[in-house]
Amino acid sequence: MKAKLYYFLLLLIMACLPLSSYAQASGGAIKRPVKKPTTTAPAKPARTAQPAKPSRPTVNNTPVSYQTITTNGVSFKMIRIEGQGTPFYIGETEVTQALWEAVMGSNPSRFKGANRPVEQVSWNDCKEFISRLNSITGKKFRLPKEKEWEYAAKGGSRSHGYEYSGSNEINDVAWYDKNACYCGSSNQNSNHPDYGTHNVKTKKPNELGIYDMSGNVHEWCEDLYDSSGSGRVYRGGGWDDFARCCRVSYRYYFSPDLWFSNHGLRLAL
Repeated sequence: MKAKLYYFLLLLIMACLPLSSYAQASGGAIKRPVKKPTTTAPAKPARTAQPAKPSRPTVNNTPVSYQTITTNGVSFKMIRIEGQGTPFYIGETEVTQALWEAVMGSNPSRFKGANRPVEQVSWNDCKEFISRLNSITGKKFRLPKEKEWEYAAKGGSRSHGYEYSGSNEINDVAWYDKNACYCGSSNQNSNHPDYGTHNVKTKKPNELGIYDMSGNVHEWCEDLYDSSGSGRVYRGGGWDDFARCCRVSYRYYFSPDLWFSNHGLRLAL
């Protein structure tokens, strides 16, 4: 009886002791979970910033292909035109007075301004300018053929069929008699700041990113107007012309040795 009571008391004492004491009393060891040492993953090397790719010019989010040419410190762009047989290039703008002067050493224009189109140049003058430009650059610039000019003015393969080059609204794309303050032979508004030609690229471009193919100055083409005469074609209309003369379909001609303040040119290549 005493042995049972002793055994019962021993069990009761052991139940009340902390587990660690029990383990020590019983000579055992308690295994506690061991935390694994925390390891920090090596930091990833910082990414080297890549140089941004040059953005390609677009018209209505469509890329435009071109080349830039610099002549005696004056740069200009030639836009690549496809879809008309053999691809060709045509000037993004009319030839400026800055470019003409860089090549010819003089400026014949009535309305002076480096970024205005050169004017008061005959067809023969343009051919001389191109000959000198080719000698400087080693390229083969020329006046555009009439069919090339018209194809580019209409927007090429991206054409929307506009009446003027880039819009059906002439004031969006052209300098002509109504907004260039021309009032006929009286020249009564000749002192107005908007009178005459304007800097190139101040109106919207057409579908190919080409400026001023309607208005500002007429642009000489390579072609004869017809086989029976010597008159050379010019296209596009000028700052002193009616709106109808600025339509992409309008064509006219002039003697190759004569000029006015609305006669200029655009290069082809």
